[in-house]
Amino acid sequence: MIEREITIETGEGSMGTFIVHPETDTALPVVVFLMDAPGKRPLLHDMARRIAENGYYVMLPHLYYRVTDGFILDFDSEESRKEMFGLMMQVGNAMVARDVGVLFDHAAADSAADPSTVGVVGYCMSGPFAMYVAAEHSDRVRAAASWYGVRLHVDTDDSPHRRLGEITGEIYVGAAEHDDFISLDEVDRFDAAMTEADTNGRVEKYWGNHHGFAFDDRPAYDPDADAQHWEITLDLFDRNLLAG
Repeated sequence: MIEREITIETGEGSMGTFIVHPETDTALPVVVFLMDAPGKRPLLHDMARRIAENGYYVMLPHLYYRVTDGFILDFDSEESRKEMFGLMMQVGNAMVARDVGVLFDHAAADSAADPSTVGVVGYCMSGPFAMYVAAEHSDRVRAAASWYGVRLHVDTDDSPHRRLGEITGEIYVGAAEHDDFISLDEVDRFDAAMTEADTNGRVEKYWGNHHGFAFDDRPAYDPDADAQHWEITLDLFDRNLLAG
């Protein structure tokens, strides 16, 4: 595997980005891995590596770069948690979509990457980002997944549900039954909006599970749900990015 930590200039700041992919003589489909609120940390690097091992050029950007060069939540610190929520409030859907466009420009200059064929995955804070990016870059994004994503169907102009009709790829939304950050009613409204927009994809509820079930650095971690999360994510990407 080839991996490196680079800095990409976006015009709005310097975005630290972890890139990992197999050694290859051909251009690989790009997967954009959008970090959750606790930050770009070793766990996410390991998850990016796991995706890359399946034949992808994975890009994991630090989304708080406009405010800070780096942040990793100290789960035992209330002060760190407050800082995290402050950082979250300064990142939005359109902002991340611009960042992803810059990632595509960078990938286009790398012979190992094919940024015309893209998958996106987001968790928690970045679940809605993944859906919004799938609409904003519908000419490239063939698959996008949101895992216990928040703010999927809210009363704002940039709510992801408003752009479902623009998505041309396949999407998947995995929601925890018990989630303090998004209600099952909101999940159902997003599901109904997908049906109305005739969006290719599905919403699935993980009964008995809590927000964060796919991260082993959280108390909510569930190994069975995590295994299903990996099976579904990789199948989604493989069918849409590698087939044909």
